[in-house]
Amino acid sequence: MKPLLRNLAEMTAHRDHLRLEVSVLSTLLRLGHIVQVRALELFEQDGATLLRPRSWSHNGLIVSSDHDAASDPQRIPLSSEPELAQCIAAAGENAERSTPRRYSLWLPVWHAGRAGTCLEITQSRAFTRHHRDVIMGIFLVYQNYQNLLEYSERDALTGLLNRKTFEEQLTRLAGGAPDDDPDTPRQWLAVIDIDHFKQVNDRFGHLFGDEVLILVANVLRSQFKSQDRIFRFGGEEFVVLLRSATLAQARQALERMRTALQAYAFPQVGQITVSIGFVALHLTSPVEILGCADQALYHAKETGRNKICFYDDLVHSGALQAKVAHDDVELF
Repeated sequence: MKPLLRNLAEMTAHRDHLRLEVSVLSTLLRLGHIVQVRALELFEQDGATLLRPRSWSHNGLIVSSDHDAASDPQRIPLSSEPELAQCIAAAGENAERSTPRRYSLWLPVWHAGRAGTCLEITQSRAFTRHHRDVIMGIFLVYQNYQNLLEYSERDALTGLLNRKTFEEQLTRLAGGAPDDDPDTPRQWLAVIDIDHFKQVNDRFGHLFGDEVLILVANVLRSQFKSQDRIFRFGGEEFVVLLRSATLAQARQALERMRTALQAYAFPQVGQITVSIGFVALHLTSPVEILGCADQALYHAKETGRNKICFYDDLVHSGALQAKVAHDDVELF
């Protein structure tokens, strides 16, 4: 029991979702008769629910995928695992499947009515009541701590990811060699700023200003894919990390969002617009990436607002001069 308690203590020492995930899989793997453990990610793509192994056991170690969910070659339809699919549809706590000498238990991690992750434990013999109780105890500690991490990463007003989590996620995605092929799927960063937001607060008051921020956040959620990441960066500014999209797809997604916000009837306030600057994530540092997106955003603001500006277009046209930030500049 002491090694198990030590593993639980180590697990809850992590402040990162992926490290916590690896830690709980390592803890489960130490239990007897375990053949394999996996953390499965559930996500939406082209109207279908898919799943893919994000972390799993291999030769006694836990490894994690290097692929983005949308392009992971191991992704499969959720319907390929009917027991798990039925459990998710019913918002259930667990699902099982038994075949000769292979017994699998699925434990979805629920947060705000959605299961984005599921632990899969497979062992060589049927689960005894004692073994199941131990697994469920470990799982509940993991789920509760995941939910605490999730809560700490969210903006209190809008429910979007907050600025505190932005640098870490951007650092994971940044880097890589430039690719001038516009048809190559890449990662993108877009900075979105509400035009004339100060006038909303001055004219209608901060309560209506807060309502505008909440409704803008809701529109952003509805316009981007589940694998994209949306942040409230501060005040009236939002940041979106678009995953695995070509340049044309990134433009289309941002334009769709811009027009959706322009067409939205905000109570009392009426119409608002946004200005957007975006850049590809092939630059060397988070500071440089964010700085280039900000330059594109400022250009959009200075040349009429309610528009989208791509940093590379502005540099190639001579509207901006390329600037490189120093790595020792603080992002926050």
